[in-house]
Amino acid sequence: MASGSQNYPAVVESELPIGSVVTASGRVSAVHRAGEEFPELPFTDMEMVRLDNALTDATRSTKVRFNVYLGDLGNNPAAGADELFPTTPEFERSTLIAVSPNQRVVEIRSGKAVAARVNDRVAQLGVTAAVASFGAGDLIDGIVAAVRVMSAAIKAP
Repeated sequence: MASGSQNYPAVVESELPIGSVVTASGRVSAVHRAGEEFPELPFTDMEMVRLDNALTDATRSTKVRFNVYLGDLGNNPAAGADELFPTTPEFERSTLIAVSPNQRVVEIRSGKAVAARVNDRVAQLGVTAAVASFGAGDLIDGIVAAVRVMSAAIKAP
């Protein structure tokens, strides 16, 4: 769990590409020209919609902000997740599911305000749900499964 003594922005607005903004909820919204491919996206549009719906539903039903990170967590993945977590939106009342596919690692963190509800048992349920799909080679299904299982296990306030 991260301490609340430092507050880092999740995104630096001045470094976003032209046509991008940070919304009031902390999400990045960007324009895209019709007919152009998105560069280097790991998921299809429909997979992104599934993930977005799972994150939105989980956040609304539990009042816990769900964040997902997909990428390298460094030489020490646990320390990498610890360092990353405070940079996520609303980290004190959120949970982070950090997935490093090349390292075959899933790390879950929860903020101070929700730690009693997003406890080790809930985190383990999320990891178990994710790993089952990851083993079958389906990254998006694993992430969505983790979000859904964790949100089902968290009791709403």
